[in-house]
Parts: sequence; structure tokens; C-alpha cells
Amino acid sequence: QVQLVESGGGLVQPGGSLRLSCATSGSIFRFSTMAWYRQAPGKERELVATITSAGSTVYVDSVKGRFTISRDNAKNTLYLQMNSLKPADTAVYYCNFLVDSLKRSWGQGTQVTVSS
Repeated sequence: QVQLVESGGGLVQPGGSLRLSCATSGSIFRFSTMAWYRQAPGKERELVATITSAGSTVYVDSVKGRFTISRDNAKNTLYLQMNSLKPADTAVYYCNFLVDSLKRSWGQGTQVTVSS
């Protein structure tokens, strides 16, 4: 069973930066499109960014130019570099496989709080 463990969240001031990590297990990671999601209080979970096995990326408009999704296939690890953070970015961030057939159960995620 493939497991996903998010880390790197925390409290930062507006304009600050944070780097999230998602450690995975299983060789299937190297061949799969991965994604970061987030869920703010009182809102539905939303897709933030995706990255294919070859490194092609897609971002939701609200984070474009500020967030960078990347992966290290040798380490089975997914990353999300977040710069110029805004209070609207406050949410619990989750990683998962993009395709529904590979989705793992949602874990604890990692809390990102942007506040002055």
C-alpha cells in the first residue's frame, strides 16, 4: 500500500515563504502524475498544482507565479515551494495521486497559516 506523508507547514507572515514535502512509498510514484490540494476552513478541497512523471506542471490561477511544484523521483518525494504567501493561502495542504484510480485516502495534511 502506497502511503503519503505531508510535512513542512507552519505559521508565516504575509509575503513569506514555505516549502512543503510529501514523502511517498512505492515505485508507482515515478510513473504517476502527482498533485497538491488544499482545504481552507469552511471551503471545499481544491486542486492547487499538478506535475507529471516527466515534470510538466499546471497551477491554479490564484497561485501561478508564486508556487512551484517539483519532484525528486529518486527520493519518491513531491515538493511545493510557496513564495509571496497571502492570508488566502491559509489551509491544510494535502498531496495525492491526480488520477482517481490511484487516489489514496486523505491523511492529516500539513497546516499552512499566513497571518500578521
